[in-house]
Amino acid sequence: MQLNKYKPKMNSGLFRHRITIQKHEADANENGFRSPEEQKYLNVKSAWAMIKTLSDKGSAYEFYEAATTHAQNTNSFVIRYTPGITADMRIKYNGRTFEILSVINDGELNKTLTIVGRELI
Repeated sequence: MQLNKYKPKMNSGLFRHRITIQKHEADANENGFRSPEEQKYLNVKSAWAMIKTLSDKGSAYEFYEAATTHAQNTNSFVIRYTPGITADMRIKYNGRTFEILSVINDGELNKTLTIVGRELI
């Protein structure tokens, strides 16, 4: 029997894009609200990611996932597993900002996370 036959190692060369995951700062004004121009974000984590553009030419899962979000610029970011990443955060990549639509723990193995994000314009 071969070792690691059914558990192949991840190809770290695929994780070549540097992204930053951010969350809202907890402050609010005297009324308990924050105006859009006052919103501040804190960096939670910087990670190496594999980025896939979701299109109708991809798999059926990607097509239906993109169709449910009604987005033109929807990307999938695959990163190593990090607990605490939620859908109320956002991703900064290459000067672009993506809101997080869903966070999926791939195979419930705690090895990788697939984050589906829509670009904010």
